[in-house]
Amino acid sequence: MDENSKLYENDNDQITLTMEDGSEIICDVIAIFPVDGRNYIALLPEGDDPEAEIFLYRFEEKGEDDIDLVNIEDDDEFEAVSDAFDELLDNAEFDEMFEEEED
Repeated sequence: MDENSKLYENDNDQITLTMEDGSEIICDVIAIFPVDGRNYIALLPEGDDPEAEIFLYRFEEKGEDDIDLVNIEDDDEFEAVSDAFDELLDNAEFDEMFEEEED
């Protein structure tokens, strides 16, 4: 895992997304990771829905407590970010597998 990547586990970091229709969704931050010199964030709506969609955004810090989430509109960029996120999850699962064997 890249030293700039962070996979969150029960950290309770949350972001409220305002959707186009004005509704709000509270999401758990599950990862922040770089791709090609930019930072991205993966968000999962809170709750127990096993089919919940993961939201991926470009993540830009505008200050200490201020961030911008930018929609990924380019298909190639989205594909690269999706692949990097999948790899991040695969690495985390691989690491967990070995941690369980050590116990």
